[in-house]
Amino acid sequence: MAIIFLRSAIIFIVLLIIMRFMGKRQIGEMQPFELVVTLVISELACIPMSDVSIPLIYGISAILSIFVFHQIFTLIEQSGRFLKFIVSGKPSLIINKRGIDFKELKNNNLDVSDLMESLRGLGYYSLDNVKYAIYESNGTLTAIADENKSKLEMSILIVKDAKPIINNLNILNCNFYEIQSFLKKQGLKPEKVGILTIDGAGNYYAQEYGKPYKTGIFPLKAGVKW
Repeated sequence: MAIIFLRSAIIFIVLLIIMRFMGKRQIGEMQPFELVVTLVISELACIPMSDVSIPLIYGISAILSIFVFHQIFTLIEQSGRFLKFIVSGKPSLIINKRGIDFKELKNNNLDVSDLMESLRGLGYYSLDNVKYAIYESNGTLTAIADENKSKLEMSILIVKDAKPIINNLNILNCNFYEIQSFLKKQGLKPEKVGILTIDGAGNYYAQEYGKPYKTGIFPLKAGVKW
């Protein structure tokens, strides 16, 4: 019985560490330790049910052990902010008044396309529609709209990490040299641009790493629309 308890504890802790390092993309709407509990219990429940050679008491003991770990980690999480951070992490401010915080985005194993996808799920189709955005510790995104910049046009990602998105360049009927030339005219260095998006009305959103974002109008070619 003691060996089962010890083995369950080791698996639980290893899985928790792995889930914390994998970032918020993998978590969904659970805290990391809650997701680990779900994964482990589902596996532990299947083993004794499918393998009759394993005594049922072993499976029950392991599941009860995980329940005890869950209660312990819940108490730890509620004991203080530092312990809560250790167990579940902390919310990450991804968008602020300066634009996207690329460092925070990277710390959570996310990129700008993940961010745009999450924002579209909340009904925001352009980055400058959002004043603040926070990835909560359970992996969900919370956003505050900028009421002065409400747009319904769909933005597409043109440049990501200083590299062009070829399919979207084709939608614009542009090549990357034209985009680079445009960025330079806006006072931006193409090799340092972390993101450039353009919406169906020609409104662009561009940001260099570590600098405030810029917006304006990109001259769409005749017949270009989406």
